[in-house]
Amino acid sequence: MIYKIFGNTVVVRIDRGEEIVSCVKKLCKKENIRLASITALGAVDHIAIGLYRVSEKKYFKTTIDKEMEMTSLIGNVTTKDGEIYLHFHANFAGDDGKVFGGHLNEAVVSGTCEMFITILNGKIERECDNVTGLNILSFN
Repeated sequence: MIYKIFGNTVVVRIDRGEEIVSCVKKLCKKENIRLASITALGAVDHIAIGLYRVSEKKYFKTTIDKEMEMTSLIGNVTTKDGEIYLHFHANFAGDDGKVFGGHLNEAVVSGTCEMFITILNGKIERECDNVTGLNILSFN
């Protein structure tokens, strides 16, 4: 992974064989990014995506190992218990045109990943919502 900072925007290139979520977490820790919006696209050959079932308060994970275009990744950076907390959703398209998507747990780059991180001035902490079981934004 390499990156360059332009004002409040970080332009990132994540390279072949690198895992996207762990790279972003490492970058956020290094640059002390505590609140940001993220967009990206690229190509991957391994993903783990999830669906959260509120009624069960549980994520269900699907793993796919094949070459796919990452047609979109959107997400944010916040904190939970003072630590970096990443929340990503992404869509991936196979060569058959079928699209898979959901909550992104991990993705390994097969070609490249191009990412833009917009840093926001401030900090938003997350708290567990007892009704849904989700770590939601807290404005306290």
